[in-house]
Amino acid sequence: MRAFSIAYWVFIILCCIPFFAVALVLFVLTLPFDRRRVVLHLFSCFWGAFYIYANPIWHLRVVGREKVPWRGPAVLVANHASLIDVLVLFSLYRPFKWVSKASNFKIPFIGWNMTLNGYVPLVRDDQRSILRAVRQCRRLLRQGMSVLIFPEGTRTMTGELQAFKDGAFFLAAELGCPVVPIVVHGTGDVLPKHGAVLRQKMHARVEVLDPIEPRGMDKVALRNVVRAAIAEALERGRTGVGEAVAA
Repeated sequence: MRAFSIAYWVFIILCCIPFFAVALVLFVLTLPFDRRRVVLHLFSCFWGAFYIYANPIWHLRVVGREKVPWRGPAVLVANHASLIDVLVLFSLYRPFKWVSKASNFKIPFIGWNMTLNGYVPLVRDDQRSILRAVRQCRRLLRQGMSVLIFPEGTRTMTGELQAFKDGAFFLAAELGCPVVPIVVHGTGDVLPKHGAVLRQKMHARVEVLDPIEPRGMDKVALRNVVRAAIAEALERGRTGVGEAVAA
């Protein structure tokens, strides 16, 4: 797998150049009439998902995509076990803005495209950066755009669902936006945290759960309800019940 991993990382890097060139052209052409940059984001979805399609040992199924809104604000939250989570979540093909580590915006081509898309940078444990990200997310939501947040804050090292931070749920409760829980199955063992070698074949599944309205809940209650829903879906996936239901 090491030789395959090296070859695939080289493939990813080389593909970034033409993909970014197309993204830059789309940004210039659509900016006058697409202020939300939906066209550019949907192209970015194809860019990210392309690496899933092109890998012969990676397979992905998306269940419940229709629950993610095309228009209107929603806070999308997903569990986070691997870098590959980003690629599989792009396969939703729905308009949203990522909230991502500020350092990712410095990555050549990929990070530049994130900036073109107007995604939200965040420096963890930096209060000023957190406040700026909250203000930007609030503005996006008020404009009718969804945001996607990993409420664990970072990838899990054990495979177990971590504690959720409050930010996503504060925004949803404050603005009355639905929270859409998204469960990513089957990516953690393929490329775990602090690993760069693709370890095995991937049979991943993205499961979009029913939206949860924040009415009558503060951020803590909302956080607990959403985390419980994701934890339950992950457990179903481990026991195979989720596959049976989805099928």
